[in-house]
Amino acid sequence: MKINGIVAATFAAYQADGSLNLAIIPQLVDKLVADGVAGVYICGTNGEGPNMTVEERMAIAEAYVKAANKRILVLVHVGHTSIKECKKLAAHAAQIGADAFSSVAAFYFKPTSVQNLVDCMAEIASAAPELPFYYYHMPTLTGVGMDMVEFLSIGEQKIPNLAGIKYTASTLHEFQACLNYKDGEFEVLSGYDEMLLSALAVGAVGAIGSTYTFAAPVYLEIIKLFRNNDLTAARALQLKVVDFIRCIIKHPSIAAQRAIMKMMGYDLGDARLPLVPLSSDKFIELKADLTKTGFFELLEKYR
Repeated sequence: MKINGIVAATFAAYQADGSLNLAIIPQLVDKLVADGVAGVYICGTNGEGPNMTVEERMAIAEAYVKAANKRILVLVHVGHTSIKECKKLAAHAAQIGADAFSSVAAFYFKPTSVQNLVDCMAEIASAAPELPFYYYHMPTLTGVGMDMVEFLSIGEQKIPNLAGIKYTASTLHEFQACLNYKDGEFEVLSGYDEMLLSALAVGAVGAIGSTYTFAAPVYLEIIKLFRNNDLTAARALQLKVVDFIRCIIKHPSIAAQRAIMKMMGYDLGDARLPLVPLSSDKFIELKADLTKTGFFELLEKYR
């Protein structure tokens, strides 16, 4: 399996009482299929995997696999503070027909070396040996920031189903080094939406990101422009992305993006504590800022 294009890191959906809203998942998947994404990445950071029970995460995975029906890829994030729970989620992902799985490093008792990190990921990956496994590198949230080239070097010997890295860090030089490790043996998927063009410039062909959930056609146009060597237009469109992401990060990012989904007609309910939704005033402020950047016009133009 090779990921070419963009994968949407989808958001959790809840009912008014805080229980899961599984009924909205087919609608979200149909939208993303129509938008042209290559797949969905579920129960990750934006999908609030760490805020859910293992049973809830399994229910979400089943709903996405059923709704996708092989039209797009389903990548299941199985990261947890307990490796045993990670393995349970990984085995379940394989059982239900997911296409791949992924995990962050443990984020309470943290790995202390690259070898230790690889040993942890090898244990998790072994629970679903038939599926491609992607390490989810996100040091800003996990607090685990290690040499990813060394991770690939050690990991290829201990993790037979290692497919690559979901690379959510701004260290573009290391990202490029990982892309070129052993002439591109592993997939390195760009995880910063605001850096998509930069990632393409150093050789990326795949990316996973949260804003792809509501703005995928804009990013696909950037990829198209880049591949057609229209760099001036690609840079201009990437700057528009940077402008609207700057509006988002004035607020807690997940809350702001969930608010955008609501503006677009997808009410995902309130995120779970300790996450909180935007206040009414902040919701209005965000919408006004996005309008000033031409965000909604951009979505309309490329939908």
